[in-house]
Amino acid sequence: MINFNNIIKEPLTIFEALKKMDNIKRKILFFTDENNNFLGLISLGDIQRSIIKNFPLDTPVKNIFRKKEHITFATSHQSFEDIKNIMIQNRVEAMPVLNDDGILEKIIFWEDIIPEKELKNFNKLNLPVVIMAGGFGTRLKPLTNVIPKALIPLGGKTILEEIMDNFLKFSCDKFYISVNYKSDLIQYYFNTQTKAKYDIYFFKELNPLGTAGGLSLLKGVIDKTFFVSNCDILIKDDYSKIYDYHKDNKNELTIVAALKSFKIPYGTISAGENGILQSIDEKPEITFKINTGLYILEPHLIDEIPYKKFFHITELINKLNNEKRRVGVFPISEGAWLDIGNWKEYLEQIKF
Repeated sequence: MINFNNIIKEPLTIFEALKKMDNIKRKILFFTDENNNFLGLISLGDIQRSIIKNFPLDTPVKNIFRKKEHITFATSHQSFEDIKNIMIQNRVEAMPVLNDDGILEKIIFWEDIIPEKELKNFNKLNLPVVIMAGGFGTRLKPLTNVIPKALIPLGGKTILEEIMDNFLKFSCDKFYISVNYKSDLIQYYFNTQTKAKYDIYFFKELNPLGTAGGLSLLKGVIDKTFFVSNCDILIKDDYSKIYDYHKDNKNELTIVAALKSFKIPYGTISAGENGILQSIDEKPEITFKINTGLYILEPHLIDEIPYKKFFHITELINKLNNEKRRVGVFPISEGAWLDIGNWKEYLEQIKF
């Protein structure tokens, strides 16, 4: 019920808090003072909302975390059943339990009170999902000379099954899969090996159509908000929160972006007029928002994609942006995104 990795005493920035969540594989941190007096907490959602509001990543967490007086917490006098009922009624994902002196004694999480099978009743989206699986898998050659990228094994499944299973957790069970390269192998596998687990509609690109051109083949087929995913990425995040952001902001298209940091192995220098030194920064770390390859689109956008023409989704994004239409960016942590389409990350996932 309590994991001391979740309990933070030292000051952190927003970016450091994100990294901490990735490392401990928890999406919430609890803050105490040196005497274990409970101060407050911050969730992944709190951080994502702050980033969306353009808070710098070096903002101290203490500036944005939820303080004790604004948090639902339990006391050590309350029964487990009482705490469980409060958590369910208030949708509290993690409940701090304090003693009479305000000391954090334990933390109760969802999985402590609700069996995993019952968690499926939460966050049902029931949205269609389009997966673009028509590419040649060039980055994974020579493996993709033999099998298409969509069928490359990952654990006991294929990459495509892993992607679809992530969506199934949110009751997204209708899949439209774009195929081209080695399409017969992909369709044969899913028609013979996975039985009725997935509701799949395959649509074929007779010629490569880019990262979005294939969507033009779905005109008149999809009539509600839908996800689009590349077939070589895995996103471990709450898809319902991405959808809520998309709808609350009235976006036409939302890009899911991972915060990825790069360490410069040298000292970097800034100089002013006449080459006079302004600053020197030893081995700085730079962070960018990276396009993960997962999107949410409104269905009318399908009509804006040229029919059966080579067209990248970035062309659609730039068109909407140039027309001052709403394109949102939803941030996720670096650890929540896996680009399985390159050898380095793929080998990291399959090593024993």
